[in-house]
Amino acid sequence: MAHNPIDPADLTAQLIRCASVTPEEGGALVLLEALLESAGFTCTRVDRGEVSNLFARWGTKGANRSFGFNGHTDVVPVGDEAAWSVPPFGAVEKDGHIWGRGATDMKSAVAAFAAAAIDMVNDAPPDGAIILTITGDEEGDAIDGTTALLDWMHQEGEQMTACLVGEPTCPERMGDMIKIGRRGSLSAWITLTGVQGHSAYPHRALNPLPAMARLVDRLASHELDRGTAHFDASTLAVVTIDTGNPTTNVIPAECRATVNIRFNDAHTSDALIAWMQSELDSVAGEFGVQAGMKVKVSGESFLTPPGALSELVSRAVEAQTGVVPELSTTGGTSDARFVKDHCPVVEFGLVGKTMHQVDERVEVAQIHQLKAIYAQILKDYFA
Repeated sequence: MAHNPIDPADLTAQLIRCASVTPEEGGALVLLEALLESAGFTCTRVDRGEVSNLFARWGTKGANRSFGFNGHTDVVPVGDEAAWSVPPFGAVEKDGHIWGRGATDMKSAVAAFAAAAIDMVNDAPPDGAIILTITGDEEGDAIDGTTALLDWMHQEGEQMTACLVGEPTCPERMGDMIKIGRRGSLSAWITLTGVQGHSAYPHRALNPLPAMARLVDRLASHELDRGTAHFDASTLAVVTIDTGNPTTNVIPAECRATVNIRFNDAHTSDALIAWMQSELDSVAGEFGVQAGMKVKVSGESFLTPPGALSELVSRAVEAQTGVVPELSTTGGTSDARFVKDHCPVVEFGLVGKTMHQVDERVEVAQIHQLKAIYAQILKDYFA
């Protein structure tokens, strides 16, 4: 069945008008489900908890070649609405841009890969499939989003053989970067407990602050590594130290600190946690304080080694932009950290300069360019 080409800029505007602040669905997935079903895709809502998710497939279930796109329609809050020069969900088009929350991160990419996929419906081979996994939980806790989709796919025997996540990856100009991996991330909340007392009689108290100062110095001054073949050096940042003590004549009983580690493929979260626990135990023993630590791991470091998938995407990017993209592992975490356990995955999307900012916006020309890149990837993959 023939389909008229989908205008990705118009679809981007429609999606922006859906106020899908995480975890609200806002009508975005309803819109996409109706569009994809009308084009012949088999669609399934894979909602879990308070999160809405959409799975869409065109082609053969369990096909030998199934190219997947992953993205999200949830967005971060608008912040100070009075600071916006346009309505944040108005999708105003001016100065060659579409303005609104989610324009860059990442409703434009979802629109581009949905449009490219629909255009391919008549061309993909019989033993092939195009799969779209779209979540409403990437900007939130990411517990019931892409993980729910992948859990459901495993149960139902659905499989992607390769996947592209449409996050904004380009730092300066369209086409200049593809992500082939991401650093891992973990945060640790540390509490040291002593004995409260009068600051004039410190011998009657047990001050946890010197112990905390020693501990965070050990952690922050330790060289985790000097980088690996595809990653920069891992980093540890002390992001807060606090006692909640407003006085000058009281030694507090408790001191708290939080650290965040962004780590490369030289480490696992378990090894880093063990190292921090060892330092914590050492300082607690040295100063005689009680110590506790709570840790949250947001994701492990991963790498999709340069090869067939990154070359496929690179060729399409260069063909449509004239730019040879850098293969990078920089930046924070993304849902690629979940997809990598399912199939090889890379990330490519727009220039991300205004994501999460007031007056977030995207160049209309870039949206069309992104659809062309995604369409080229699909054609080359199924060629």
